[in-house]
Amino acid sequence: MASQSVTRLAALTVAAACSAASLVALGPPAHADSVRIHDIQGTTRISPYAGRQVADVPGVVTGVRDHGSSRGFWFQDPRPDDDPATSEGVFVFTGSAPGVEAGDAVTVSGTVSEFVPGGTASGNQSLTEITRPTVTVVSHGNPVPAPVVVSARSVPRAYAPAGDAAANGSVNALPLRPDRYALDYYESLEGMNVQVADARVVGATDPYTELWVTVKPGENASPRGGTVYGSRDAQNTGRLQVQTLGAPAGFPAADVGDTLAGATTGPLDYNQFGGYTLVARTLGTLTAGGLARETTREQHRDELSVATYNVENLDPSDGTFAAHAEAIVRNLRSPDIVSLEEIQDDNGATDDGTVTAGVTVGKLIDAVVTAGGPRYDWRSVDPVDKADGGEPGGNIRQVFLFDPRRVSFADRPGGDAVTATGVVKVRGKAALTHSPGRVDPANPAWRNSRKPLAGEFSFRGRTVFVIANHFASKGGDQGLTSQYQPPARSSETQRHLQATAVNTFVKQILAVQKNADVIALGDINDFEFSGTTERLEAGGALWSAVRSLPPGERYSYVYQGNSQVLDQILVSPSIRRGHLSYDSVHINAEFHDQISDHDPQVLRYRP
Repeated sequence: MASQSVTRLAALTVAAACSAASLVALGPPAHADSVRIHDIQGTTRISPYAGRQVADVPGVVTGVRDHGSSRGFWFQDPRPDDDPATSEGVFVFTGSAPGVEAGDAVTVSGTVSEFVPGGTASGNQSLTEITRPTVTVVSHGNPVPAPVVVSARSVPRAYAPAGDAAANGSVNALPLRPDRYALDYYESLEGMNVQVADARVVGATDPYTELWVTVKPGENASPRGGTVYGSRDAQNTGRLQVQTLGAPAGFPAADVGDTLAGATTGPLDYNQFGGYTLVARTLGTLTAGGLARETTREQHRDELSVATYNVENLDPSDGTFAAHAEAIVRNLRSPDIVSLEEIQDDNGATDDGTVTAGVTVGKLIDAVVTAGGPRYDWRSVDPVDKADGGEPGGNIRQVFLFDPRRVSFADRPGGDAVTATGVVKVRGKAALTHSPGRVDPANPAWRNSRKPLAGEFSFRGRTVFVIANHFASKGGDQGLTSQYQPPARSSETQRHLQATAVNTFVKQILAVQKNADVIALGDINDFEFSGTTERLEAGGALWSAVRSLPPGERYSYVYQGNSQVLDQILVSPSIRRGHLSYDSVHINAEFHDQISDHDPQVLRYRP
């Protein structure tokens, strides 16, 4: 999965159409008959005042955002109504420095707007705002309304209502039921001052000055302090994103399993990069959980060890070669075969037609030797320029590393970017026509995506077929906090086709040799319970070995506070029936100082 854009933080809740500067003035108190904030917020996700002018709306400022593209402030009515579905806070978009401070009593006049972070095509919920405001400061130094404490007890167990079929599955017009659904509960607090206490970190601090916590530490907990996404019905309602209203330099560098001790307090926002977000005016104190990077055991002499590792757009200009080499040698114990994903060409993102990757791979091999590991040999197939997706100009591809002291490679020339490898019978056994070769590269399933790399290896006299994969990403899918429930997952269509193509190829091998050892592995970009995995496993051709782990340990990636499976190693029946061990080696995804966003996976078995 590709890394996120470095421009992301600046894009948070951008309301470009609402760029008019605010007017700030001192003046008399608001009229007693003015519209209140809870009237504006209403009892659904869409304000009954959307598109209308409001005047002299009173409240107390609870937080000010004076940086980025979404400048403005939150204010809250200190005189709430008695309806739990109506929020008492709202964001005022000013577009420039707001000129108010927390504790200011203000009245606001302007236009009520429903802004959709990421645009309407994203499927995101909308954020109720007051735009083009005129702000009158009535007084300073008032108490900020007491925060609503968000806790395991207050957040419902059910995640979201089913969307209205008559509205294409949207929940926008449905009455909020904050006592029944977590998304309704958070929506009922949109714009309000909220607080979490002693919250465990379930998503490490990222480069955009944000992290994820849970208010439900027991909810699908991993042994290492995370929250596991183990099914479509395990969205994990206790997760909240945390950002800060303060200086980015003061934001804690947190890992999964750490705790924000004490109170973290601030307005509840909604943005395109995670949905409901506590924008902290005050942050709890970071308490380290002591999470350590894992090290797998070394393979036994008669065990073949095979790993998959997404090295995240590795190119010769990167400064991570030594760290990746240490991970391969120390944490993975120098596997016999390593499938690498996201190896870029020899000049990285420079878009000049270069497709070779010998410099990139050679630099990694040298670093492995320096780290005390074996001098790996390698095989790959160069892609057609700009045909395999990924970072423009980077020409990412899969690469096999293998230890020639323990494994041999069956070289059969002729495989290139557009030539498919096939399966033939040689002396009663299956063999590839091209090794290395690509699997069905002309299939439309691989359009603008990485084509599988197949290779034929031999270990202790036993042939092992390895298929390295990097399936299409989840780009374009609607988020868990989408207005459409359940969210649409449009990216699955291509992955399903890709999984079927790989499954078909594996079945061709097994049709020639029923007991063949076949391993399909890589960044599958989908879960072990997904339709993609079902198609890979169809007909019993393969089995995802991550299922051999306890449910709490099944993850290789952390996204929006959910620990989940994206990287998999699938095996044919002959391997599954034997003695195998599987390890998801957690060295990256849970840490703020990661060298890749993926954790490598290691399979060991006795052929």
